[in-house]
Amino acid sequence: MQKQSLLGLTLAELQALVKELGMPSFSAGQIASWLYVKRVTSIDEMTNLSLKSRSLLKERFDVGAAAPVDAMRSVDGTVKYLYGVGENHFVESVYIPDDDRATLCVSSQVGCKMHCKFCMTGKQGFSMNLTAGQIINQIVSLPECERLTNVVMMGMGEPLDNWDAVQKALEIMTAPYGFAWSPKRITLSTVGLRKNLRRFLLETDCHLAVSLHSPLPQQRAGLMPAEKAFSIVDLVDELRNYDFSKQRRLSFEYILFKGVNDSMAHAKELLKLLRGLDCRVNLIRFHAIPGVDLEGCSMEAMTTFRDYLTSHGLFTTIRASRGEDIFAACGMLSTAKMEEKGRI
Repeated sequence: MQKQSLLGLTLAELQALVKELGMPSFSAGQIASWLYVKRVTSIDEMTNLSLKSRSLLKERFDVGAAAPVDAMRSVDGTVKYLYGVGENHFVESVYIPDDDRATLCVSSQVGCKMHCKFCMTGKQGFSMNLTAGQIINQIVSLPECERLTNVVMMGMGEPLDNWDAVQKALEIMTAPYGFAWSPKRITLSTVGLRKNLRRFLLETDCHLAVSLHSPLPQQRAGLMPAEKAFSIVDLVDELRNYDFSKQRRLSFEYILFKGVNDSMAHAKELLKLLRGLDCRVNLIRFHAIPGVDLEGCSMEAMTTFRDYLTSHGLFTTIRASRGEDIFAACGMLSTAKMEEKGRI
């Protein structure tokens, strides 16, 4: 019988588990501390549990922590890690050190259903949702875990398409029994699945990043098929109902493609779409991927686009490009590994 993973269980789930096993009720808090504070890799390390309790746990469970199976290191310090999930499936996490900050880009699915034209993960198709444990494992099993200052749910997959598992992972990251992080250390990126977006905004205080990439609905639909179901105009109208003027941050991700969405006409439409919304725009350099007829803009073009938006009152930044020498685009390393295993 395959054992279940303890990693990814919330305190409430651990409380139900120890009750079922006939263990003392306080054991749930002890197990949570071992998993999320001390970050052990085996039940035997949980030394303040009785031998009987550890034996009961080991009959059905293991910790579920698993080290990366591969890594690629960039000359700029960025490291892309590959984790095995399920049978011959893989997901990526990207560790990005930057002076006194260290950010981890975390995945939520194997593949993706959104099929964005510019995304290598979407070209894999969708294979499986990650469990909360598989999401949390990308953090606790990261070699640089103790240096992390921020997590972005911007890796493989659409986080709001796997909301139940992502919500549990966010709870563990922010709860006193878990990592006890401020929600302001976490950003979730989405194409804008409306129902679960509302849940995210109501149930968490984490930052939100919306994948925009074009202010023109018809053009956005060509780049991002999800536009047909989740209109960017309706999404922005929905976001006007929430308060982003305090600590929670709202940003829009905008990859600039040469000759596609980089004109002043696009900049003007972007201003019109986001007018009155307390937000920022992050301009992103495109990392070329095989079989996609899109090119990135020059830095000069990106700077011109940024300066126009900024001069008209829309706070805009150019995100520093990192890891271009190590399969920088999300999905490229896992695609290569799955091709090697004969999965795709």
